[in-house]
Amino acid sequence: MKNLRNNYINSVNLNAESNFPYLVLDVINDQSYPRNPGFQVMHWHEDLQFIYVLDGEIEIKTLDTSVRIDKGSGIFINKNVIHLVKKSFSCHYNSFIFPDYFLKFYFGSPGADFVERIVGKDEFPICCFSKETEWCKSILSVLSHLADLEKRKTEFYAYEVLCLLSTLWLEVCRNIQVPTENTDTVMGVRMQKFLQYINEHYGEDVSLDKLAGSANVSKSECLRCFKTSMQTTPYKYLTEYRLSKAAELLKNSDEPIGNIADSVGFRQVSHFGKCFKEKTGLSPREYRMKNANG
Repeated sequence: MKNLRNNYINSVNLNAESNFPYLVLDVINDQSYPRNPGFQVMHWHEDLQFIYVLDGEIEIKTLDTSVRIDKGSGIFINKNVIHLVKKSFSCHYNSFIFPDYFLKFYFGSPGADFVERIVGKDEFPICCFSKETEWCKSILSVLSHLADLEKRKTEFYAYEVLCLLSTLWLEVCRNIQVPTENTDTVMGVRMQKFLQYINEHYGEDVSLDKLAGSANVSKSECLRCFKTSMQTTPYKYLTEYRLSKAAELLKNSDEPIGNIADSVGFRQVSHFGKCFKEKTGLSPREYRMKNANG
C-alpha cells in the first residue's frame, strides 16, 4: 500500500506532537477517553496499535476480514490498515497507539530489522492473541501490564512503557512468521483512495462521479469496491462519516446546528436532523445537551 503519511482518515494520535507520542485510549462501550473521533468509523493511522479487552467483546473489521475478541484477548493492527473497532455488547478495552520508532532504539540499530520485517507489511494487517493459545499468553501478560500502568503512573512511567513495548515486540517477532508473498490488492489500493477522498472532501458536494474519479475507475467499479470491501454503498458510508464528524462538533463546539450541518456536507438542516436522529436516537440539540458535560 502507498505511504499514507499526513493523509489520515479521521483518527490521529492525540499525543503526536508531544515528546512522548504514546496514546492510550480507554474505551467503555462507545465512549473513548480521551475523546478520539476516529475510532467509530473506518480509518487508518501511521502508528502501531495493540488492543487489550478488559471486559465484554469487540469486533474488528478491515476491508478484508472481521474478527471478534473477548475479555482477556488482544489484537495487533498494523500501520496504514483500514479498520473499525465495534462493540458487540457491553465492552471495555484499552487501545495502545505508538510510532514504530519506539522499537528501533537508535539510528542504525540491528533491532530495526525486526521492526521493518513486520511494520507496514500488507501481508500482515492484523494478528489476534487468544487467551486460549499458549504462545499468546506472554503477549497478553504484557498488554495487561500496560493497562495496569495507566492506573498507577509513577516517575518511571515513560521508561516502563518503553521497556514493556520492547518486550511485547520481541514476543511478536519470536512467534510470528510474516508471509513473503505480496497479497496487496488493487481493490485495497482503490479503497484507500476513496476513503482518503471522503476524508478530504466530506464537507463538499461529493458525487459518485467525483469519488470514482479519485481512483480513476468507473462508477460501477466504485460501487462494487464498497459493496465487496465494506458491505455498504458509497452514499451510506459518506453519510455515516458526516454524521460522525457532526457528532464531534456538537460535543466540542458551540457552533449553531445549521452551521455544523453545512460544514459536514448536509445542505438541508431538516435532512441532517432526520439522519442524525436515525443514527443516534437523539436530535442534534438533544445530543449536544446530553454530551454538554462530557
